[in-house]
Amino acid sequence: MDVLVTYDIADTEGDGASRLKRVAEVCEKYGIRVQLSVFECRLSPTKLTRMIGEVQDVIDHQRDSVIVYRFPGRIDDATLRFGRGQRHELGQPWVI
Repeated sequence: MDVLVTYDIADTEGDGASRLKRVAEVCEKYGIRVQLSVFECRLSPTKLTRMIGEVQDVIDHQRDSVIVYRFPGRIDDATLRFGRGQRHELGQPWVI
């Protein structure tokens, strides 16, 4: 299934900076960064559960926010893109 993961870490200094980095690292394992705190992922139900668990282990549940949007079909079918940035297909290698 395709999911969109967005997060907002309460602060970007001290412990917040560490959480911010760790949440990004978890999301990078499972998907493609499309904006600073937004990732598109194509996951099996098992991998989605694993990713959610890893993120929950990192965040401060009282201060941070993570939203996971699940799409019934391909995320591309529900997406309009404007402005800069190139489209990268989920599951395809990146050449930088």
